[in-house]
Amino acid sequence: MIRKVLFSICFLLVALVGFSQRKYTREEYIEKYAELAVSEMMRSGIPASITLAQACLESGNGNSMLSVKSNNHFGIKCKSSWSGKRVYHDDDEKGECFRRYNSVEESFLDHSDFLMLNPRYASLFKLKITDYKGWARGLKKAGYATNPHYANHLIRIIEDHKLYLYDEGLKKSQIARIRHRHRPADGKNLINPYQTRKVVMRNGLKSIVVKEGDTFQRIAQEFGMKEWEVYTYNDYPRGHKPQVNEILYIEPKQRKAAKKHRTHRFEADDTMHFIAQRYGVKLKRLYRLNRLKPGERPETGATVYLRSKKPKN
Repeated sequence: MIRKVLFSICFLLVALVGFSQRKYTREEYIEKYAELAVSEMMRSGIPASITLAQACLESGNGNSMLSVKSNNHFGIKCKSSWSGKRVYHDDDEKGECFRRYNSVEESFLDHSDFLMLNPRYASLFKLKITDYKGWARGLKKAGYATNPHYANHLIRIIEDHKLYLYDEGLKKSQIARIRHRHRPADGKNLINPYQTRKVVMRNGLKSIVVKEGDTFQRIAQEFGMKEWEVYTYNDYPRGHKPQVNEILYIEPKQRKAAKKHRTHRFEADDTMHFIAQRYGVKLKRLYRLNRLKPGERPETGATVYLRSKKPKN
């Protein structure tokens, strides 16, 4: 009798373990995360079809070791600016550093931010949201992946599963439902009073991402500000035209970055203004922290100090 009971318990444990490790099919994965991808499309302007196709491809439909153990569904590596959790995994090279997330939703949010905040992907946001082929080819051209057939893989997934339908518009009731169900738990992403765009908190400050057709005058009117305030808060001279996908603040920036962002490695396509916007720091203050004169540019690979002053040589 005891043997039978023990056998039954063992069988149940094996069955439970097997069930917990059951692999997603591509159809199941798409069904599970489609609404999250659409929610991110509304926030960022990245086609939901592209987000879903990339997630399917990079995570093996949510079954890869990186996605299961680290919730990293887009294969995003640490990079110099990453200050979050890390995991090491063999990819192009042995033991490469990848970002580790607390949830799948956090991975999707960071994927959108990763594309929005990186200048190399800025041209993609000028494409129509329904141009999934342009997005796929643009991602490959910008260096998102090393696989020479990356764009074709994304297009194939999108067309095989008709993911382009998610990019072609939704009813107001569907949008309201998705916004309600996918409101970030930490409250960092807020919807402005006019319900026209998301206001995202960066370094404790309210910021927005520039959309097609935006002007400083329009942004000032939208948020009840004076036009000169938008220029001043973002360290721009009067007459500057905002660029699609750049970050703008609707309140004065801080004198230093958040505690988790102490330094930044200066990349070849960086500018001091871009870094100031990314971390919510006043541009003049950023120059002073790094012992630079306004207009001076650090060497590629140099450390840019975001909180404390650069040590003297």
